[in-house]
Amino acid sequence: MLSRGYSVNLYMFHGGTSFGFMSGANYGRAYQPDTTSYDYDAALDEAGRPTKKFFAFRDVIQPHLGGASLPALPDALPTIAIPKFTLEDSASLWANLGPPIRSPRPKTMESLGQAYGYILYRARLNGPAKGDLVINEVHDYAKVFLNGQSVGTLDRRLNQRSIPLETLSGSSTLDILIENCGRINFGPKLRDDRKGITDSVSWAGRELTGWEIFSLPMLDPASAHFSRGAARAPALRRGTFNLAIVGDTFLDTRGLGKGVVWVNGHNLGRFWSIGPQQTLYLPGSWLKEGRNEIIAFELEGDSQPSIEGLREPILNELRSPRPDHP
Repeated sequence: MLSRGYSVNLYMFHGGTSFGFMSGANYGRAYQPDTTSYDYDAALDEAGRPTKKFFAFRDVIQPHLGGASLPALPDALPTIAIPKFTLEDSASLWANLGPPIRSPRPKTMESLGQAYGYILYRARLNGPAKGDLVINEVHDYAKVFLNGQSVGTLDRRLNQRSIPLETLSGSSTLDILIENCGRINFGPKLRDDRKGITDSVSWAGRELTGWEIFSLPMLDPASAHFSRGAARAPALRRGTFNLAIVGDTFLDTRGLGKGVVWVNGHNLGRFWSIGPQQTLYLPGSWLKEGRNEIIAFELEGDSQPSIEGLREPILNELRSPRPDHP
């Protein structure tokens, strides 16, 4: 192509990061949320550093420059390591919900004016009784709790819609906490990709009504009421670290479960222990000399996690099998 003078387009030349809640999703035969990292094995990585692919392109292009020489490259910006530190403070989600919206039937995020984040649906169940809890349908990842105890997970990637549910006596509280895992980027599903519970919920063959709905856009996690210790997930966890110098780094999230991370108020994006992405890119421009604050919301994970900053990312480590999609 180069010898004939054709144009060549490289996709992608510079990898990037879908900071915040902006990583989207594909939809072929199933819903497929994207990772936060859009490194994409590009010629320049997330931190703007040349990769082996960059130099391979350069070697191919050089002979077609008519004898001209390519200029020397500037030095890549250095990355820093951050020693391991613990997120010692926490704030239970249950204690930081705020006032609910009441509705006979579930409402989507969009109908409440919410674009991203999480949404919680609460209803009362009268027992003793048992049967399948059926949600039509979950967009995109739901944790189901009965009287504050986790009883199951529903994952849109796997087309999961129901779990068995039993109450032993009296009145019980059903909570369904749903994460918006990313909006579909293209195709016919893009137009109607509403988030949360998009239709109805039934239990033992009867539709549940009378809902309290809590909108959780996670716009200001620092305003939660934190205390020392490890609250059970779902919870916000907070820690601090000190730096003598600043620079780009990659936060190792392998000690966390599933959720989102903020550093000094900047939303770095989603993490999930299943991989393949196990680090989050943290630009040095969002760090400062001295004290820095980190907050992680964990949908799953019940410990006081430790985090460190690595000089290189981990983008290819799977911790569980991929969903069995054809």
